[in-house]
Amino acid sequence: MDIKLKKLDEFRWIIPKTGAMRVPGLIFSSPQLLEAIKQEQSLVQVSNVATLPGIVRHSLAMPDIHWGYGFPIGGVAAFEENEGIISPGGVGYDINCGCRIMTTSLRADQIRPMIKDLVAALFINIPTGVGSAGTVRLTKSEEAKVAVEGASWAVKKGFGQAEDLERTEDHGTIPGADPSVLSDKAFKRGLDQLGTLGSGNHFLEIQVVDEIYDQERARAFGLFEGQITVMIHSGSRGFGHQICDDFLKKMAREVQAQRFQLPDRQLACAYIKSDLGQRYLAAMACAANYAWANRQILMHLAHETFLKALSISPSELNMKLLYDVCHNIAKIERHTVDGQELTVCVHRKGATRALPPAHPLLPDIYKAVGQPVLIPGDMGTYSFVLAGAEGALRETFASSCHGAGRVLSRSQATKKAKGRAIHRELEDKGIFVQSRGKKTLKEEMPEAYKDVSAVVEVVHRAGLACKVARMRPLGVIKG
Repeated sequence: MDIKLKKLDEFRWIIPKTGAMRVPGLIFSSPQLLEAIKQEQSLVQVSNVATLPGIVRHSLAMPDIHWGYGFPIGGVAAFEENEGIISPGGVGYDINCGCRIMTTSLRADQIRPMIKDLVAALFINIPTGVGSAGTVRLTKSEEAKVAVEGASWAVKKGFGQAEDLERTEDHGTIPGADPSVLSDKAFKRGLDQLGTLGSGNHFLEIQVVDEIYDQERARAFGLFEGQITVMIHSGSRGFGHQICDDFLKKMAREVQAQRFQLPDRQLACAYIKSDLGQRYLAAMACAANYAWANRQILMHLAHETFLKALSISPSELNMKLLYDVCHNIAKIERHTVDGQELTVCVHRKGATRALPPAHPLLPDIYKAVGQPVLIPGDMGTYSFVLAGAEGALRETFASSCHGAGRVLSRSQATKKAKGRAIHRELEDKGIFVQSRGKKTLKEEMPEAYKDVSAVVEVVHRAGLACKVARMRPLGVIKG
């Protein structure tokens, strides 16, 4: 399909409504990033999403957009609750894959001589890799509690503090989770994976704040130049993957009975108000809550490792959660569209919520400055903290980008990295990395991704979120 784009301004591009499209597509990008986007089929996916029933306003794409299952990664779409659909492909296999960042009182010069030992200790204490098992072993009934309670379950078990929940999107629990709709296979896959990092692009990273863009917001977020921060990127592990797989199969079987044609079978979906749509929402909430509990436990493990490896007290470390955001989710929200307030199901697949200042869903501590928006790099690239802005609420259902976005597939990256020692290249830059296998480092090497700084610049200049701080990696553990 040949996609025609109409330029609105320097950072906005429209795919005009044609054929079966119910709404136009709206892409946020720079001309330079758009050249990479055009090399694959993600714009076709934006058009395909625009054909789905009940879609409101636009089929949206963030500047980190790339090809995904059904929906593009970096895609956002909202569907009216009565006539609209919900699609597992609009959430993704890793339900509530997301990020959290912790601040500390440490400075880079304090820990630089110990960074290699600290990375090694984190790698020992935090399970990584495909199918890795954690020290938190669950019974099926306890796993059901995790699925309903989310991060609050972890806090009640001694993993972190109650104040962490205030600094977590939705307080770390989406309501409506119902474990009775889950398969035995999903339960089985989640029994021993709580408190594990996973593989692929998931990581735990020690960072240093190397640039502040907005002093007022940085102070509100507890950030200062030269500071050590810790970022965690992980999700719902095999538990969420199995839930997605189960419901894709259920929805694919019902597609022929639906009153509309799908341009791509990967867009298998159900009406939000249907029994199947409601059961998927209940199952997805279980996976989202599991992911929040998982990241809460990973933060606790990192905290304990820092204390022991550096031989310091909790007050000297002063590790605090700044915020936790999810970027693979579908949520029932209220938004104003063309002057009318609607209840919609917002799909954010590879996209981050970005609430502006004074929004009622913000915790009091961030009411004046907006929601922290976390944009991870990967191993050799910068990460960013942004703050949600009014433009996101107006144009993107309060959504922003979520990362850099791939430009090379994992197989392409592996081929390009042939004969190279990626860990040595990173070490030459002062970044110490430990991973389960060399294959992961090749698949996730920095060249496999777009320039995250360029992606963030689009979001900032388009008014979706404001740049607050930039972090540079010092040490990373991966699966």
